[in-house]
Amino acid sequence: MFVVTVEFTVHPQHLEAFRARMLENARTSLAKEAGCRQFDVCVDPAQPAVIFLYEVYQDRSAFDAHLVAPHYLAFADAVASWVATKSVRTYQRLE
Repeated sequence: MFVVTVEFTVHPQHLEAFRARMLENARTSLAKEAGCRQFDVCVDPAQPAVIFLYEVYQDRSAFDAHLVAPHYLAFADAVASWVATKSVRTYQRLE
């Protein structure tokens, strides 16, 4: 399995809209992408502007397909100016 973590810091004035768009993106990814196995959207209550994603894909090619999916591209375009920082890390799951 291919694991992706993403940490966003969102501009406060866009936080609610970002969360709504992100949750929609996660639900659509799980529903429409055969290789998307898990897509968790998390927040630390002490830092509400920091959104953490934990995504699991069947393999790297499934993640690459996610990055060109119409719903992802629409999400990325919509939120680009709302994000102050974004950090992406990838992993291979051992089991």
